[in-house]
Amino acid sequence: MENTLDNLQFRPRHVGIMMDGNGRWAQQRRFPRLVGHRFGTENVRRVLEACERFDIRVVTLYVFSTENWGRPEDEITGFFRILEYVIDREAPNFHQRGIQLRHLGSLDGVPEPLAQKVREAVELTKDNENYILGVAFNYGGRQDMLQAARQIVADGVPAAQVTEDLFDRHLDTAGLPPMDLVIRTGGERRLSNFFPWQAATAEFYVTSVLWPDFNAEELRKALMMYDRRTQERRQVENRRLEGYGVKV
Repeated sequence: MENTLDNLQFRPRHVGIMMDGNGRWAQQRRFPRLVGHRFGTENVRRVLEACERFDIRVVTLYVFSTENWGRPEDEITGFFRILEYVIDREAPNFHQRGIQLRHLGSLDGVPEPLAQKVREAVELTKDNENYILGVAFNYGGRQDMLQAARQIVADGVPAAQVTEDLFDRHLDTAGLPPMDLVIRTGGERRLSNFFPWQAATAEFYVTSVLWPDFNAEELRKALMMYDRRTQERRQVENRRLEGYGVKV
């Protein structure tokens, strides 16, 4: 496997990853579902290191959606305990590597000990500039957009002055580039309320590989698809411009 992708013409600035398949991975091995979540969180570090090697500067992970509250209570409680452990272990590591953590979503309803750990990790890393890791925790895309709209209305902005840029600045991802590539593991082909505004023009890469088994080679395949699709799109655009007599 190549450690770099120097031959790529186009590289995404912002990659979103929907980490699906932890439970199925565990069930296939006759383990409890929480074992799958444990292995899934262990895989985060490996995949982020691969993103660094491939020079992906902004990565957003779908950790826990607002829809996930519908899962069994014991699974949610166990998963939150795993997250507390992971934050304690990884926040200093991320800080040392110059990674800025951004929490995307709401901490409403999250147990206070975990919510406090999230706030502390964000505060610790807020000035880091090497990479940005967006953690979509208790996040829902429709809720994000609704909250942005409510804030714009509360600010008294006239309808005629509401622009895409203004709306962007009221979303959880304010200041981040739009997503260029969304990767979903586990084979499902649904967006599942994952940043519908921010990923509106993103390429969507689906793999049947379950999240605990997703690795640098699988990431490389996704990036190669993005490069190929972007080249094809640029070629179509260039041909259209040439049809209008525009030199490209």
